[in-house]
Amino acid sequence: MIENPLVNPSFISVFKLSGKAALVTGAGSGIGEAIAKVLASAGASVFIADLNEEGGRKTVSQIRKAGGCADFSRIDVADEASCAAAAEAVGPLDILVNNAGVGHVGNLLQTAAEDLDRLYRVNVRGIFHLCKLFLPGMLERRSGSVINLASIGGVVAIRDRLAYTTSKFAVVGLTKALALDHSHTGVRINCICPGRVETPFVQERLQEYPDPEAAYREMASTQLNGRMVRPEEIAAAALYLASDESSMVTGSTFLIDGGWSVGK
Repeated sequence: MIENPLVNPSFISVFKLSGKAALVTGAGSGIGEAIAKVLASAGASVFIADLNEEGGRKTVSQIRKAGGCADFSRIDVADEASCAAAAEAVGPLDILVNNAGVGHVGNLLQTAAEDLDRLYRVNVRGIFHLCKLFLPGMLERRSGSVINLASIGGVVAIRDRLAYTTSKFAVVGLTKALALDHSHTGVRINCICPGRVETPFVQERLQEYPDPEAAYREMASTQLNGRMVRPEEIAAAALYLASDESSMVTGSTFLIDGGWSVGK
């Protein structure tokens, strides 16, 4: 096990992923980066897949420096040909983490059809493409774990996030349909639904406000415990879902939202 400051080493040591191959999309930063590092810490060989080559290669470098195994694969999840090329380069997988996603702010009147299509292509079709490519191999081996990153916006509606909410509800539905269709195969398909996450992007955005601390409190106020989710908390859930210890978990929606959904 390599040293990883994101998650308690004693927690990581419980879940063994040695000898397993994983691919994490959007792993050049934020949630995807945290998941990739934790999977590598547990012994998996991790393919870092991202459009952002600089960020992706940085994640690879950090994992290797810590003693883990990682490679970079440039991928545009919205493009079927790009996904197919990455799948050919990567080969069979034990763990597929569909984390890449985009957002859009706006209600119906502020959302163009092109905005909805863009989010659908990345957030929904991206998962569809990669599952079509990697799931057959998992089914043949009767083993594997697919983890889709949805959102609290896939469980309850978020104001002024029409396209985003629509796409994330689709991710939850896609996850459940896949799990049902491929039950009794040894392959598990689950999704994680985070609340508001304190990613580097959010941290940078907070600094644009006159009072970053007040802005943080406002952004975190939707979550009952008064703080945002940390990327490593999502990574810990992904590690569990990737491991054999979650062999009885499929079709599940893991809410990591600080109680946001309780008040809805």
